[in-house]
Amino acid sequence: MHTDLEPNRFQDEPRTSALARRLRELPAEERPPYDWNEFLRRAQARAAPARRARHRGYAAAAAAFVAVVIGAALMGRLASRSVAPDGFTGSNTLSASSSYFAPKDDEQLTALVAAAERWLASLPQEPAVVRVDTRLAVTGLEDRIAWMDERITAERMAGAPPERLEALERERARLVQSLVQVRYAETLAAGLQ
Repeated sequence: MHTDLEPNRFQDEPRTSALARRLRELPAEERPPYDWNEFLRRAQARAAPARRARHRGYAAAAAAFVAVVIGAALMGRLASRSVAPDGFTGSNTLSASSSYFAPKDDEQLTALVAAAERWLASLPQEPAVVRVDTRLAVTGLEDRIAWMDERITAERMAGAPPERLEALERERARLVQSLVQVRYAETLAAGLQ
C-alpha cells in the first residue's frame, strides 16, 4: 500500500477520495512472468522457422540459377562440337594441291563438294563467340563462293565451253575446301576453350 503524499487534498471531493482510497488498496507491484532476455529468446524461437523457410527459398533459387547456367554452358559446348563427315577429320585436312579435291571425274568432285556443303550446313550459322579474324575469313570465303556460283551460272547461260565450266567448278571446290578447313578449325578452337 502507498502512503498519501497530500492527505488533505481530496477530502473535499468524495468521489475523488474514494478513487484515491481504492488505488491505495491495490496490491503491491507483481513480478512480470518473464524478463527481457526471456522475451528475446522466445521472439527468436518464433521467428526461426520463418527464417529457415526464407533461406530455403533463396537456396532453391540459387541452385536453379546455377543449374541453368551450367546447362547453358554444356549446351553451348555440345552445340559447338560437330562431327565432320568422312574425309574432313583433323588428321585429314588437305591442301588445295592434294588429291582429295582433285578427283578423277566430275561425279567424284560433285560428291565431295556436296558432302562438304552438307557438313557446313550442319554447323550453326553464327557461333556464340567468334574471333573477328576467323569470322572475316569465313564471310570472305562465303562471299567468293556466292560470286563463283553467279559466275558459273552466267557462263552456262552464255554457252561457255565445258573446259571453262570445269575450271570454274574446280575453283569453287577449292573455295569450299578452304571454307571447310576454316570452319573446322573454328569448331576445334571453340571446343578447346
